[in-house]
Order: sequence, then structure tokens, then C-alpha cells
Amino acid sequence: MIQKYPSILLENAVNEFAKLPGIGRKTALRLVLHSLKRTPAEVENFGNAIITLRNEINYCKLCHNICDEEICSICNDLSRDTSLVCVVENIKEVMAIENTGQFHGLYHVLGGIISPMDGIGPRDLQIDSLVERVKTGVVKEIILALSTTMEGDTTNFYIYRKLSGNNVKISIIARGISIGDEIEYADEITLGRSILNRTNFSDSLKQE
Repeated sequence: MIQKYPSILLENAVNEFAKLPGIGRKTALRLVLHSLKRTPAEVENFGNAIITLRNEINYCKLCHNICDEEICSICNDLSRDTSLVCVVENIKEVMAIENTGQFHGLYHVLGGIISPMDGIGPRDLQIDSLVERVKTGVVKEIILALSTTMEGDTTNFYIYRKLSGNNVKISIIARGISIGDEIEYADEITLGRSILNRTNFSDSLKQE
């Protein structure tokens, strides 16, 4: 059944909210109607926050994490172990791992994982910049912390092959994360232990 709206302005707003991931049209309508109950100043602040975010957000030149400056606060933290780099899919995984309090190295955000079905290949990700970081000789260990899905495992293996021949240890988070799980949804204790109990990536290939 096609939803009829009493106002084209209302319909346009619902259409935009419904474009957000996980938001259906009914939820979009509730959000729009809720915004109409707020003061004009509150709605303006909401809109300006989104616009400012989109126009002014930066991506760290070193790890590609979202930040306010050219270099993120994690890469700028002198107490972090610069020889240890954890490779993740996106910002959500950085936040999840940071919440564990178990990791004190740096990160490298790929911006996705290899997924031919979605038209995402290695060139669409920040893999070349990871190789360049390793070539500097500063990085001694790479931790692959991608989701334990087929796409995640494919990306792990591709990175492993790209880094082969470099003097760097390549490890993978322990399989405390169940096969098929997304990193961002793992509880902090399990995720923290998976980081601490990581294994050599080459060993995981032998197990398969």
C-alpha cells in the first residue's frame, strides 16, 4: 500500500531519512514528525551538525581514521607503540577496539573489505598505503582485525600476500570472534582477548 502524505515537504523529508541504513519508511516518518516537535533552533543545530561534519571532517594522513586535524589523536599520541599496527575495516572497529583498553598500538583503516559482489576491489581500499607504512621499517607487527566473514578472510589473505617479503610479523586476532561475526558487534571482553591472544597469520592458513 502506497503511503499518502498530507504535505510534499513531509514526504521529501521522509524520503531522505529513509535513505539512511536500517531506517524504514515508518521509522523515517516517526523521526520527521519528532523533528517537527522540536524548536526551529534545535532542528537547525541538528542540520548544521550534519552539514559541518560532511564538509569539514578530515581523514588522518597516516591511518585514514576520521579526525578533526590532519593527523588523528591516536597517531599523535606519543605513548602509543608505533611498531604495532592493527588493520581494521572502518572507524567503527577502531572505536570498538579502543573501548577494550587492551590495544596500545596504532591503526590502519582500510575503508572497507574486498567484496567482488559489491564491486569493491583492492584498489578501492587503503592497502597500498599500508604497504608503504610497512616499507618504512618502523612497523614490526601487523594485526589483521577484520570481520571473520568470507570477505574479511579474502582481504586478510590479500594483505598477507602483499606484505610477504617485508620484514614484518603478520598476525590475526584469535578466533574468540565466531566465524561470520562482525567486529563492531563483539563484546569488549571477547574482542580484547582476541587482540591479546592473536596468532601468526601463516599458522591460520595451515589450520585451514
